[in-house]
Amino acid sequence: MDIWQPEPGETLLARTPVAFATGAAMTVKGMRWFRDTERRDIQGELPGWPEGPVYAARSGEKAAARNIAKGGLMALGAVVMGVLTSQGGSVGGGDSSGGGSDTSHDRPDEIEDFPVMWAAPGTIARTLPWQLDPGRTDEKQYTTHAVVTDRRLVIVGLTVHAKDRTMIRDEALWETPRSAIGTVEPRDFKDGRDVKIVFTDGSWCRLRAQWRPRLTEYLVGKLDMIPLESLPSAHQHTARAFAAAQAPDAGPPIITRNTCGCYRIAVVAPSMVDSFFGAPDLYTIMGADGTERDLTAYHPEDFTG
Repeated sequence: MDIWQPEPGETLLARTPVAFATGAAMTVKGMRWFRDTERRDIQGELPGWPEGPVYAARSGEKAAARNIAKGGLMALGAVVMGVLTSQGGSVGGGDSSGGGSDTSHDRPDEIEDFPVMWAAPGTIARTLPWQLDPGRTDEKQYTTHAVVTDRRLVIVGLTVHAKDRTMIRDEALWETPRSAIGTVEPRDFKDGRDVKIVFTDGSWCRLRAQWRPRLTEYLVGKLDMIPLESLPSAHQHTARAFAAAQAPDAGPPIITRNTCGCYRIAVVAPSMVDSFFGAPDLYTIMGADGTERDLTAYHPEDFTG
């Protein structure tokens, strides 16, 4: 195994598979574009990128026909919903569980077009690696993961070994300091896995994360971890005991306070990285009294996706 590791003094917070997102509305389903601020296609301008697929958004009529054909023997009501989708309404039949939404609130970038990169010349988003593009890689053989630390966001690439997903040989592809990330905006249309990362220079990308909360919880807003030594002794004991019960290479406990007043104690163990799932979300909830809470006593804000 050759797993990416943080530098001494740097804290590994999360790791999850990511890729450039893919359109969901029938007009752009299965497609994505790389745009400048004038909405021109720039994929041919990105240095080092191999040639990739060229897409053309479907007209309303073509999208409606495609949806009707796909429906086949479906009821007339489902066909009507397909026509509405092509017109920019909502996507029918979608599973809205897990934070997804059947309704788009960004028609220009989700219905009429589907940019996954928006970048003027010389901006950060243009430096993203081509390996993130499902149109340029075989997802059954190669995948990309986002690694979040307290200092930076890193993209690594790795070969997928179907018979043993724990065989990891990371290739560092890209990184940016946390200070270069302006905002991180969840995008729920359609299945709730997409996230828009806006850099401080105004460029942005839209990624699909296998486990979005792992990517966003430490990037959204100000990173506010509680030093273990600042807690009362009982709280410290609970946190250390939980970390010690995990894999031998588990990092130090990452402690944050939820809005309900409970503490979230999490650790990341590089040896448990899976090429499909990333690093498992190993955490527990500690009450204000310093004792570990039973799952049945969790508050809604204590859970992560």
